[in-house]
Amino acid sequence: MGWIVALVAGYLCGTLPTADLAALLSTRTSGGGAVDLRTAGSGNPGAANAAALLGARWGVFVLIGDIAKAVVASLIGWILAGRSAAGWAATAAVAGHCWPVWTRFRGGKGVACSAGQCAAVFPAYFPIDLFVAYATARWKRQAYAATVAASACWVLFATLWWAFDWPNLWGPRHTGAVALSAAASSAIILIKFEVARRLLSSQTRNLLQGRP
Repeated sequence: MGWIVALVAGYLCGTLPTADLAALLSTRTSGGGAVDLRTAGSGNPGAANAAALLGARWGVFVLIGDIAKAVVASLIGWILAGRSAAGWAATAAVAGHCWPVWTRFRGGKGVACSAGQCAAVFPAYFPIDLFVAYATARWKRQAYAATVAASACWVLFATLWWAFDWPNLWGPRHTGAVALSAAASSAIILIKFEVARRLLSSQTRNLLQGRP
């Protein structure tokens, strides 16, 4: 029962609409019209789109909020069902962020949320994760390939930490659950990227062919 509650709570944490909250607060602050981050700009309710449309500080607001969702989810999982559940509760948060039930499953891509999972469950790797994120972010024209590379590094290092039983700073002692939950979160993110990539390709084809 503890595992079930932890996963449900993790999913619900992930569904918290940080991007929508940023859009609402920015509208009240500026007095302008409401912005729907799911239709405007890149159409992704994440930190980058929020920064582009609402301003840098709102992008930071969304980034911190999305990271915090996974951190809180992992803590809930750890408290309710033990160390192994921490990573899986955070994975549930990534799923909730990507497919929130409140917005007809139209969510973000889960990258910031997965960073929160890494910070809470795998803090020893987190500095490496930041470096990989920075390096891949510069690979703008190949975002999907960069995401694949970053995800592969995360899973690879989680497996190595488990195999060699290396220390994990404030995080739980590494077990196979950490590597498996990292792989599951990576799969969710890659699915979201692939869906977005195919949708963009379809829209581009339709424009070139003169279709609405």
